[in-house]
Amino acid sequence: MSIPLILASQSRPRRDVLFSAGICPTIRVSHVDEPAALEREAAALGVTVNDLSVEQRVMILATAKAEAVHQAYRNIADTAAHARGERVVGFPLRAADDRDASSAGTAARTDSAQSADETKTRDFSGIAIPTVAEPIADFVDGRPSLTRSKAGPLILGCDSMFLLDGECYGKPHSEEVARERLRAMRGATGELWTGHCLIDFASGRMVRGASKATLHFCEYSDLDIERYIATGEPLEVAGSFTLEGFGGAFIDSIEGDPHGIIGLSLPLARRLAAQLGVEWTDLWNVTRSDLAPDAEYDAKTGAAKPLPPKENVHQPGDGWVDCACGRKHWGTNGASGVLLARRSETTGEVTHVVMQHRAVWSAEGGTWGIPGGATADGESPIEGALRESYEEANITPEDIDVVGSYCEDHGPWSYTTVFAFEKPGHRVEPKANDDESMEIEWVPVDDVPNRKLLTAMRTDWPNFAARLRALAAVR
Repeated sequence: MSIPLILASQSRPRRDVLFSAGICPTIRVSHVDEPAALEREAAALGVTVNDLSVEQRVMILATAKAEAVHQAYRNIADTAAHARGERVVGFPLRAADDRDASSAGTAARTDSAQSADETKTRDFSGIAIPTVAEPIADFVDGRPSLTRSKAGPLILGCDSMFLLDGECYGKPHSEEVARERLRAMRGATGELWTGHCLIDFASGRMVRGASKATLHFCEYSDLDIERYIATGEPLEVAGSFTLEGFGGAFIDSIEGDPHGIIGLSLPLARRLAAQLGVEWTDLWNVTRSDLAPDAEYDAKTGAAKPLPPKENVHQPGDGWVDCACGRKHWGTNGASGVLLARRSETTGEVTHVVMQHRAVWSAEGGTWGIPGGATADGESPIEGALRESYEEANITPEDIDVVGSYCEDHGPWSYTTVFAFEKPGHRVEPKANDDESMEIEWVPVDDVPNRKLLTAMRTDWPNFAARLRALAAVR
């Protein structure tokens, strides 16, 4: 298996540069407060931000982004490593179903939109599902996970700035600022700097470097500027221009590293990986067919089906699995989610659980379930559940204890529900962090059955509620 690469950026151009070079990265946004990060480092050096060189600035921000994502993964790995309790595995497809023996369904909890016929989850209520149980620690031992990796995943943070006439330019964010900068750049020469910070999660080692390219701009017109601004492209890119987009035609020539202009220097990233003892080709996880996938055709009409947009695939592990049950499940490595419970400070009884109101566009949209998603390459199901619930619902892993799990095993695919409690004295403040949720909230346990639940959650809730009560009684 290749070594996973985590890109601490939501930049589509950076992701595309890596993908075209054979690497599908895991995308993890750092949420770094960039002005605050620069202020802190400048204060530590006894200078002001204006005294920092452009190289210092991009290196400070690239490092801050990589370190933030590294810490988030460290919190996930630490919480998963301290998981306790039983792992119960259920095998619903082995159970006889007199109601519909020929079409065993699925308990898929999916993250992406598909037709209801393919992804609507199966109601297994009333079916005696065979189960086995084992200590979570026994299952974790010897299996792939973040804490057991000998190399990687590698975490890459990047930041770019444009230097023109001694001024450092980041993203303009507004039309007025973009217009002013584009006028100043007309016929001028400037430098695009990109800082890179690469951290090996397994060893904790960090290496850094910066790329530079000199750009010569043509004498474009005021009309060109207005039309370029109207595209929206220059508003959210460093220096107010791109090489690979609408702005590329206005760059007459380049000296230096062209990849750095897009925001990620492949040659520099390769050299940094080598410093960590990682061969660049060990990061390859994309084939030529992935770069230009073959079209699928409708059996009835013969028309080509549209390919899924790249933005629907955020990491290795995203994708649909055709299960033996005849349905599609999300997650080529399986999927998982966190059922987080809050207990009374006086009685210790479970009072609330965190629930996700699923986006309308998702499978069984508008229903309530738990936050979760596909397990990424190199993760354990518990680590994947903790990561997904943090990203989607702001369930901070350092504030919870994992106390058990239930794995619904379909053979080629499985879904793991991770049971967790808030740590004593800690408070989790859930919220919707992306468009996969309409809302995330603490729901009173007695109110859960009254919600319009995802089919699988409606089926599982009686057993899940009983297990949470039992777990709370012994802790």
